[in-house]
Amino acid sequence: MGDLLLVRHGETEWSMSGRHTGSTDVPLTDNGREQARLLGPLIARHHIAAAFVSPMRRARETARLAGVTGARVDDDLREWDYGGYEGVTTLEIHRERPDWFLFTDGVAAGPPERPGESPDEVGARAERMLAKIDAALSESEGSVVVVSHGHFLRVLTARRLGLSAQSGALFQLGTGTMSRLSTEHRRHVVAGWNVRPDAYCSHGPLSPPEEGSNGP
Repeated sequence: MGDLLLVRHGETEWSMSGRHTGSTDVPLTDNGREQARLLGPLIARHHIAAAFVSPMRRARETARLAGVTGARVDDDLREWDYGGYEGVTTLEIHRERPDWFLFTDGVAAGPPERPGESPDEVGARAERMLAKIDAALSESEGSVVVVSHGHFLRVLTARRLGLSAQSGALFQLGTGTMSRLSTEHRRHVVAGWNVRPDAYCSHGPLSPPEEGSNGP
């Protein structure tokens, strides 16, 4: 069985400022587009059997610029529905709820078109996506790449490893990065995490994710 490659889309204005970005279809910044292009050689190291992408513009553009072709758009790859916290930063939320933490507390209710999701609801969506990924992996010797969003990919990783959705909090993920989930002794493992292309360059080490990047 091949690997599962997780790509978080490139930088947006909202990810730079830490605004929770679920259903708001913000575009990539120029830097985000460059991040996406630089992911191409990393992805090209793998034989890609299938690809899936979130329907959001920032994810689809990242896939295109990174050279991911034939990706199937899947609504289950959308970011966490932040409900009433859409567009709000963690700092702003903490002014009213000092102990609030997304992965345990979920979000405030929003309007009918974005009511919000609990951690377990996001976990259930991740389970549905993993079933589709496993079906694709079983049909080929190659790997599967998914292009999606920060918080959703963290929950997807936790569920892949047999952990609770809340355990997605353990997996910090920056924009414009690729991570690799593989198997060892028939168990799912993290084989590479939060890798940016500059980790392979001689001019410097892996850059950390941007400070306070809550929104994908």
